[in-house]
Formats: sequence, structure tokens, C-alpha cells
Amino acid sequence: MPELPEVQTTIDRLIAAGLIGERIVSAEVGWPRTVGGDWRAFEAAIRGLVICTLTRRGKYLLFELQRAERADADGRTRPTDGAGVLWAICHLRMSGRLHLLDGAAPREGHERLVLLLESGRELRFVDPRKFGRFVMHRDPASVLDVLGPEPLADGFTGEVLAAALEGRRRALKPLLLDQTVIAGLGNIYVDEALFVAHLHPLRPAGSLSAEEVVALHAAIRRVLRTGIANLGASLGYGRTNFRLPDGGSGHNREALQVFRRTGRPCPDCGAPIQRIMVAQRSTHICPHCQPAGQE
Repeated sequence: MPELPEVQTTIDRLIAAGLIGERIVSAEVGWPRTVGGDWRAFEAAIRGLVICTLTRRGKYLLFELQRAERADADGRTRPTDGAGVLWAICHLRMSGRLHLLDGAAPREGHERLVLLLESGRELRFVDPRKFGRFVMHRDPASVLDVLGPEPLADGFTGEVLAAALEGRRRALKPLLLDQTVIAGLGNIYVDEALFVAHLHPLRPAGSLSAEEVVALHAAIRRVLRTGIANLGASLGYGRTNFRLPDGGSGHNREALQVFRRTGRPCPDCGAPIQRIMVAQRSTHICPHCQPAGQE
């Protein structure tokens, strides 16, 4: 479930909590597939590395790791610049989340990976459904180069979106969900963007007018920025619900206009929100504001 806003919120909170500069003392792998299968090699490779940067590409979290060889006056180790950079690439998938907690905090039972840090804290990868991954790479390009443009980057212009849609017969929603077309969008924010732009999700992507492309471009950026400002969408209370690294909840759920609001009044016109299936995905629309058969 975590999409671009939830991933970016996770990164922002981890950085604010002082994760950068932490040395990984050891690792505990609770589910070998989470780290690519060879859990012994993973534990050996990550031991002693310092977390130098934490960034995002699409829905992926990217940890830049270096070997620590120096210590500052405060006793904390620091990386030696350029000394064997490794990358840990994390994808949360459906139910993954990262918690940064004191090592004495109780475990919740679905920790697939725990990184024990020099400060005494632990970075815990919690993933009830076991679909998430936290894998080491020398060159992240082998994973990331297939991704489309970042929708919040300066280079993602209306012209870039128009080129991605031009001549496409594919329906809008599955096209926007395709990470090779645009990176970071998922079910929540595609539904929300299409509603804001007043476009039906089954509309052929190549049929949009220039004005509609401009509206869609603005809508995508608007709903993503709102999601980040609201710390992501925590949609329920179960074990798979998105949570912040300190265990708290995001509150973008209250800002969603159509997603999972079936039967409730449209905030624009008052018509009941409908749930339909598009490309085997639950999809939420206002039938009045997003009429079928738009051309």
C-alpha cells in the first residue's frame, strides 16, 4: 500500500530522528526472502556499515552505506568517504514499514529484519505479509533505471506527461499505475488525481486534450504534495496499516476525496461515490464529475 507520499514521509521522519550517521552494529534477519534469500551473506555484508544518506526513487528507499573507519570526539564512528559504497534498496510493498525505536522497545512479531545501531536504537523492517524487500546492491541502477520520471521533480512537466500519454490506447488508470511511465503512483493517489482532474479511469490515455493533460499534471502533483504534508495515509487499524517510524499514524486519510469513500457524497457535486473495478483494482470515482465515455 505505501506509495510515494508514505515512502517520502518515512524517509523524512527517519532523517529527522537522526538515522543518518548511525553505524549498523549487526543485523537480525527474521525472513530470508526479505533480504534476497542469503541471510548469512546479508548479515555479514551490512555489519559495521554507516548509513550516509537516505533518499527515494519512486516507491523505493535507498540507503547509501559505507565502511566506518574513523571516530569523532563524541565516540560515534563516521564513514570514510568513498570507501566501498554499498546500497540497501528497500521496497515496502503491501504492508512493509520501517520503525526506528529504542532497542528495549518490545517487538511486535512481524519484524522481518532488524538492524541494531550503535546508538542502541534499532531500525526494524516490519512486514506482516512478507512481500517487502530490503536488499543490498553495488549498483542501484540495475533496479532503478526502468522507472519513469519522478512526478514531483522539476523535470516532470506537462510536456513530459503529454509525451507519455500521446498515442496510447491504454486506459488512464493502469497507465498511471505503471512504474515505467511515472514512478511512485499507486491505487490511492491515482484515484485521487483522476478525480481532481475530472477524468474517468477508463478513458484512453491518448484521447486527452491539451487542457486535460495540464489538469491531470497539476492534479498528480497536488494530491502527492497533500499526502506528504499530511504524513501519508493510514487507512485502518490492522496490522498492515501504514505507520510512521515512531509508530504514529499519518492523517491523509481525512483529506482523501474519493478513495474508499464508496456511497459517500462527492465533495464537489454531492453524487454518491462509486466503486468499480479497473484492471483488477478497486477504483473509486464520482460518476457525475468523471463520466464514462469521455472523449
